[in-house]
Amino acid sequence: MCLAVPGKVVKIDGNRAMVEYDEVKKWVDISLLEKVNVGDYILVHAGYGIEIVNVDEAIKTLELYKEILDV
Repeated sequence: MCLAVPGKVVKIDGNRAMVEYDEVKKWVDISLLEKVNVGDYILVHAGYGIEIVNVDEAIKTLELYKEILDV
């Protein structure tokens, strides 16, 4: 089983993107994705962007994660 977490792309530098998760920012490899733009939400697994996701779905998923962590 794997877990991919949605994050918001805030900066792009070649095949890398700075992805923001709440207050944490990390560089991830986006070479597996075709066209990523600043502002997109992407699923990240093991340091690689694996899918561009719908903004509404990404936000819903992040809210669910927060609920789980608050329990």
